[in-house]
Amino acid sequence: MSDDIKLTRRGVLLGSTAIAATAGLGARPAEAELKEYPPGQAFTGVIGRTFDVSQPAWPAPTRAREGAANVLFIVLDDTGFGQLGCFGSPIHTPNLDALAADGLRYSNMHTTALCSPSRSCFLTGRNHHSNGMACITEGSEGFPGANGQIPFENGFLSEILQENGYNSYALGKWHLTPAEQTSAAGPYNRWPLGRGFERYFGFLGGDTHQYYPELVRDNSQTEPDKTPEEGYHLTPDLVAKARSMIADSKQVAPNKPFFMYFAPGAMHAPHHVPKEWADKYKGQFDDGWDAYREKVFAKQKEIGIIPENTVLSRHDPDVQDWQKLSADERRLFARMMEVFAGFLEHTDHYIGELIAFLKDMGEYENTLIMVVSDNGASAEGGPNGSVNEGKFFNNVPDDLQQNLAAIDDLGGPKYFNHYAFGWTHAGNTPFRRWKRETYRGGVSDPFIIAWPKGIKARGEIRSQYCHGIDMVPTVLDALDLEPPAQIRGVTQSPIQGFSLKSSFDDADAPSLHITQYFEMFGHRSLYHDGWRAVCPWPGTSFTESGLTFGAPISYDKLTELDAKGWELYNLKEDFSETKNLAETERERLIAMIGMWYVEAGKYNVLPIDSRGTARFADERPQIAANRKKYIYYPGTQVVPGSAAPYLVNVAHSISVEANVPNGGAEGVLLSMGGVDGGFSFYVQEGKLVYGYNYVADQRFTVRSDAAIPEGDHIFSFEFTPTGKADIAKGRGVPANIKLFVDGKQVGSGDLPVTIPISLGLAAGVCVGADSGSPTMDTAYTAPYPFTGTVKKALVDVTGEAVEDMAAKMKVYLSRQ
Repeated sequence: MSDDIKLTRRGVLLGSTAIAATAGLGARPAEAELKEYPPGQAFTGVIGRTFDVSQPAWPAPTRAREGAANVLFIVLDDTGFGQLGCFGSPIHTPNLDALAADGLRYSNMHTTALCSPSRSCFLTGRNHHSNGMACITEGSEGFPGANGQIPFENGFLSEILQENGYNSYALGKWHLTPAEQTSAAGPYNRWPLGRGFERYFGFLGGDTHQYYPELVRDNSQTEPDKTPEEGYHLTPDLVAKARSMIADSKQVAPNKPFFMYFAPGAMHAPHHVPKEWADKYKGQFDDGWDAYREKVFAKQKEIGIIPENTVLSRHDPDVQDWQKLSADERRLFARMMEVFAGFLEHTDHYIGELIAFLKDMGEYENTLIMVVSDNGASAEGGPNGSVNEGKFFNNVPDDLQQNLAAIDDLGGPKYFNHYAFGWTHAGNTPFRRWKRETYRGGVSDPFIIAWPKGIKARGEIRSQYCHGIDMVPTVLDALDLEPPAQIRGVTQSPIQGFSLKSSFDDADAPSLHITQYFEMFGHRSLYHDGWRAVCPWPGTSFTESGLTFGAPISYDKLTELDAKGWELYNLKEDFSETKNLAETERERLIAMIGMWYVEAGKYNVLPIDSRGTARFADERPQIAANRKKYIYYPGTQVVPGSAAPYLVNVAHSISVEANVPNGGAEGVLLSMGGVDGGFSFYVQEGKLVYGYNYVADQRFTVRSDAAIPEGDHIFSFEFTPTGKADIAKGRGVPANIKLFVDGKQVGSGDLPVTIPISLGLAAGVCVGADSGSPTMDTAYTAPYPFTGTVKKALVDVTGEAVEDMAAKMKVYLSRQ
């Protein structure tokens, strides 16, 4: 195409001379070149009295360096050190294995032992307490190191790279916005688009139903484009959206690099995967978790991912002896692991599709790829596994018979399933313990780096000590970029991690990361120059301590722990922390305890809060002032539970103004929950129904005595506690339910037990339908929209009886 031919925005080819002549401006000299100047500096062109004696100049657009590499973070969830094929597992992960063969595996990578805290490290290069992320966002507290609000002075990699000419995309799990700020009221400045990502598709919370995900596109809620019956699953949808985002930009600006943060919900519960993937593993885990550990341990030594002198950590006291289990227990637990393995292979398959897409586009060779898990394998399924992970968050024990009854449906949309302690322990081979604890089983994770154009080494193992805070400085070093002094006018704090670039092509490069503290729910440890001091809480195991997760640490107890509770390990000789040297290396241990407190002071670690799930119930600041009455409307975004009224263990009533057309109506008037637990207020077979799902363990319904009338009416229910809660034992208040039409009682019934702490991580107020997975899954299929017209709903926590406030309610609803 000749120099004087231009393509207009409407796609019409015109000669520049013809354009100028048509405009009566004359032709610009052929030798004239587009002139640019740095934005914010003085105009460098010439401004004359007329165009023909003037010379234009343009503020230069932000462009990345020529040939700058793409960056892709693949963040797995709850994936242990011994669960990827390339780290010794029998689970098939051929695509991640291929990345490892094309790059490097790091055997000494560490995280924080929990998801939100680790992810904040991956994206900022600062420690989790520096990011205000002592816990997941739902467990935030009013202290600088725990408030859940990542400071803007801790810039995200997305913000840095965007200012250097990159496109930036985030997909999948986010879990970095304060839970109380994830509603449509915002603020949005800590959502993905507020932290440097230009596009986002995924879910904001900690987990989601893989068949009925709570999806957000950019800054708005959206729905899956298919149903589970039509083959929907979140992981392939995320990959399809990832490919689309990359292609959208590359077809316009092939030379513009991208940063993609790809974080599928896998391998977090629920372990959801189509049955054929789980069936690939039939019988492969029948010999149990101890056999798995032995096989993986041997393989890890064979491939060199652990030192030859490593000792396999002990059988955990909290894990049953496989040989002593009943035949039914072994059958159930083996199937749970088959489902998990199928889920992981399914995830690997779709990651492979994303990598293949990069290859097809010619982008793979110059893409710096980092694969990491956010913590060790998860023990949230309890000793017997669970058909509903929500039980863990509500202290509800699992029931073996209930789990056995669900065995054929595990992995499908009906359950929110999670495997048993034994597979958690096995998944972290060769280490002890698991997620939420700072033994190596909780904090040591698989880590892969591949960059064919930038790393000469192939298929090698690196043993340098590293932590999640090292990912950002490694990327910046690899791209030859300096950390910015400011981002959007905010002065930046120092990055706290260390670059791994020196180890890319030098297996013997010294570790730059010498000291690293750990703290999670009161479980503390410190790494320093090849040694690790660990202070376990609530102890070395639940069985040995006699305590459970969430046991509080008092000031006096912390003093006692500092005097007697620390252990010491020489990792140069004892990779898996099996030989406690606290007695023989007492001086070293005392020095390291002191060093832990120095690091704690430096990074805002204190105060220690070990309360576990009890933190979720604490009150947090809301955008709106506290009130006792809430008005909600149909056709709006679901109000997340963190921004909704707290309806657990308290008296409340809900009233919905609706029109029932001639011939009647059915469907949900208002719901709050999902298949894992919650309540739904709906109309079915002409009758008003209140349905309660107690953590998928029991379901209760209360129905009106007669059919509801046609026309405009106010439909209400009243929830009145009739006893006390026993939160420690997973039992919320028993309650009486009364149903009303226009303030007149039409039915009543009792709930023997209710949810004690949380209706679910994703539970939100939905008016006129049941969005996501069905709360009353035994009664209807979601979203079961109301076929009449819902006008608005009132949630009242004043405790005032519906019968007494019927007239006031009409007035209140009419004024909103």
